[in-house]
Amino acid sequence: MELFRKSKLMFWSIWLLVIATLIFMSTKIDFIFQPITTFVSTLFTPILVAGFLYYLLNPIINLMGKTNIKRKYGIIIIMLLFLGIVVILIVSVLPILVNQIGQLISNIPDLIKSLEDYSREIIQKPWLKNFNIEKSMNKLDLSIGNIANIVFSAITNSVGSIFGAVANTTIVIFTAPIILFYMFKDGQHFRPAVAKFFPKEFRGQMIELLGQMNNTIASYISGQSLVCLMVGIFTFIGYLIIGMPYALLLGIIAGITNIIPYVGPYIGAAPAVIIGLTISPTKAILVALVVLVVQQIDGNFISPNVIGKTLAIHPLTIIVILLVAGNLAGLLGMILGVPFYAVVKTIVVYLHDMINIKKRHQNLQGEDNKK
Repeated sequence: MELFRKSKLMFWSIWLLVIATLIFMSTKIDFIFQPITTFVSTLFTPILVAGFLYYLLNPIINLMGKTNIKRKYGIIIIMLLFLGIVVILIVSVLPILVNQIGQLISNIPDLIKSLEDYSREIIQKPWLKNFNIEKSMNKLDLSIGNIANIVFSAITNSVGSIFGAVANTTIVIFTAPIILFYMFKDGQHFRPAVAKFFPKEFRGQMIELLGQMNNTIASYISGQSLVCLMVGIFTFIGYLIIGMPYALLLGIIAGITNIIPYVGPYIGAAPAVIIGLTISPTKAILVALVVLVVQQIDGNFISPNVIGKTLAIHPLTIIVILLVAGNLAGLLGMILGVPFYAVVKTIVVYLHDMINIKKRHQNLQGEDNKK
């Protein structure tokens, strides 16, 4: 027993074995955890949406509190203003967006035909004839009829998923505002409530750690939201200037995908470049130029001033996070991977600093006792 306590390798080996056994046993009794998993997955999206809006709007409510406006009145004012903005956007922007989506869907066969004609023009170039690309293209059967059949089959097979998405969206619309209201109302009591689960001597440190985590999440969400909004607006204006069709839709896509570091702008630009290519190679080049200019403005002026170096994460670390999180949870993982890592980093750095402070305090006490 004494050898077990002294040997760190033996200690951690036993613990890892216990954890692996628990995980293995959990996979054999998954029917017990299935209701819990369903419950968590049902509430995950409403809580995620409400949490996003909380960190986006709570700083405004706190600012209103400094002007002697009671918090409950501030909550009501902000929620009414936010609801009003949403209604205005739905009335003014949504019809245009729906119209552009409808036009894009109806023009998909023409877009595919344009791409097909353009690709065949490229294949006829003398410097590509030796590669026998046309034969490979024919093997792929990229005809309009084949692509239409694939798209129709995909839509038919996903009807159930569409109904499920509509049901989930309805749940989110009705539950997220209620959750958001109680987050605003009782959010300030969260840290003291969590701290009560820890011994008294650690409660102050726990409240401080939760405060740092809260600041990290709030800075990232508010900063990234503003950056995405400005990137979407600038991209939309740029597409209007070059006469790009579906400018509003493509600008919104660019703004939303910009939340994914590094790869997001390329994902957002891909649909616009493809559509531009169906018009002319010059249009595609102009689209790429607009995206390049907007990203330069974002990288040199918007992000440094809005987000700054809040997260202080190395670019290589972010790329690794995107690869791993994207592989584990797809697009949602790529969006949440960086802020999740930032929170974990905040916890690790805080605990490391606390341990060092405690060690220095113990060393000083030891020196005083020697004297």
